[in-house]
Amino acid sequence: MRDYTVEFTEIDRLILESYKTLLDGLGDYLGYGYELVLHSLENLDSSVIKIINGYHTGRKEGAPITDLALCMLNKLERNRGKDFSVYFTKNKNGEPIKAATIIIRGEKNKAIGLLCMNFYLNTGFADIISNFISPERAEKTITDENFVQNTDELIQSAVKKTKFTVNADSKILPSLKNKETVARLYRQGIFELKDAVVKTAKCMGISKNTVYMHIRSLQSSEKS
Repeated sequence: MRDYTVEFTEIDRLILESYKTLLDGLGDYLGYGYELVLHSLENLDSSVIKIINGYHTGRKEGAPITDLALCMLNKLERNRGKDFSVYFTKNKNGEPIKAATIIIRGEKNKAIGLLCMNFYLNTGFADIISNFISPERAEKTITDENFVQNTDELIQSAVKKTKFTVNADSKILPSLKNKETVARLYRQGIFELKDAVVKTAKCMGISKNTVYMHIRSLQSSEKS
């Protein structure tokens, strides 16, 4: 098996560094049953540069690469065309795992790291479900996500939902409802979309100049 230790450029290091946030997000989303490991191929003796839920194997940052990770890397490099592999295995305690190894490539398409995901199949169902319904996670709940086919549909859907919410709020004066609707759409980032002002104005039944006026007012208050 070849030596996979590679010489890194600064860009290679930045690419790998960016994956650390990805692991944090995946770990928070997937929950306790998943061990997520980010390996750097710059130094195989201390290849683990980020690990989530490392208690599954007792590993910490600075741990060396495993023989299985090297084997999967070798296999993927020999069979170019797919930079990932999903498979079933067991840890040293005989616990069943569904695993995935994904190659991370840097400059000149060279392999610079591995993202490894291990799901422990013995994880209790209650533990899996608690990640999605646990009360302490309730504050992370956000509004419904709009799955649409194009930006026109996205804008129309956002305006419709926002107008309904604003109009149903009796604490907002009727004269301020359009202003509040535009403000909420602005905070949602809707006006980053192409022609959003014109399309929003049409959906709301007001002029585009009125929408621009409310947006300028919001931008001015942000600067002050």
